[in-house]
Amino acid sequence: MYTESLVKLGKVRSEIREIFEYGNKRKAEIGAENVFDFSIGNPSVPAPKSVDDAIVDLVEKFDSVALHGYTSAQGDAGVRETIADYTNKKFGTNITSNHIYMTCGAAASLTIVLNAILQRDDECIAFTPYFPEYGVFIERTGAKLVAVTSEEKTFQIDMDKFEKAITDKTKAVIINSPNNPSGVVYTVDTIEKMCHLLREKEQEYGHPIFVITDEPYRELVYDDTEVPYIINYYDNTFVCYSYSKALSLPGERIGYIVVSPNMIEEEDAYAAVCGSARALGYVCASSMYQRVIARCIADTADISIYKKNRDLLYNALTEMGYECVYPDGAFYLFVKAMGEDSHEFCEKAKEQELLLVPADSFGTPGYVRVSYCVQTKQIEDALPAFQALADSYK
Repeated sequence: MYTESLVKLGKVRSEIREIFEYGNKRKAEIGAENVFDFSIGNPSVPAPKSVDDAIVDLVEKFDSVALHGYTSAQGDAGVRETIADYTNKKFGTNITSNHIYMTCGAAASLTIVLNAILQRDDECIAFTPYFPEYGVFIERTGAKLVAVTSEEKTFQIDMDKFEKAITDKTKAVIINSPNNPSGVVYTVDTIEKMCHLLREKEQEYGHPIFVITDEPYRELVYDDTEVPYIINYYDNTFVCYSYSKALSLPGERIGYIVVSPNMIEEEDAYAAVCGSARALGYVCASSMYQRVIARCIADTADISIYKKNRDLLYNALTEMGYECVYPDGAFYLFVKAMGEDSHEFCEKAKEQELLLVPADSFGTPGYVRVSYCVQTKQIEDALPAFQALADSYK
């Protein structure tokens, strides 16, 4: 009666959500201050005041019918022009408003782009660790996700494994930098080598291979780390951006797609994005929030708090003997599980009221994700529990 594959998908519970719900249950039983929930990647820093000010000003002064009415399907022209101008100034690109499509967040952006370019039996490469929903999004197009294991310890792209994974069926490559769940930022050297290899393979197989760069964490970087803007390195690039993390607006669902102005058959590429969004029903992102982000285009939430949390947690855990990937961005710490089984490790962590996420679903068994987008006091209070967990393996 119903689409069987979607019924199955709908019955599969998100492991992260289940851990989060377990945490809420434990908080009700023993008190929230006694449960150390590091499961959810939900920003803990409020949106900048400029966001609230923009909302109030728009509601009080902007024409209500226009504010809450439809924009064009691809988004308000003035907003798209503002984004294009800001991007060009920041990255030295030559994007116009006609290269931007407004969306309701990065997930919508990814789904639109994947449906615009993938067909049945195509292959799309992702590098471990990767956001689990990539598999869901890709498989719904009839294509196949091909996971390539990243370099051990650094989690940069392993170019030898990457080259072996590319075939004549490879249509696209997804990258996510800063990365969820590792916090790793791809270096300029990594990006240049990746792009060089892709250009060689395009020549070898006689068709374009697209890069889809998933960038909800682009602004969340520390210590002046550079995040290469991929359009400047590779012509056939789609950028999928979201304000969920940069402005702490995950519930407002606002973002955009950039189609590289240097894309092969660029006008058709943009038309495919528009057509895909139409077919999926992803037209006309929130009219009000388009205008909000245009007014706050250069602002970010206070990421210094995340840096403080990162430094505190990384330094403490490594001193305790945990093996961690040093995160240059995002708000996750990727920790090697003590023992061979990450699920067993996370169950043992629950004995200390620590809620961690096994990384098996991210394509990296043996690791766990620790979200440090929490109050700093929670990290401070949780350190004895982390120590007790480490001691239990000695």
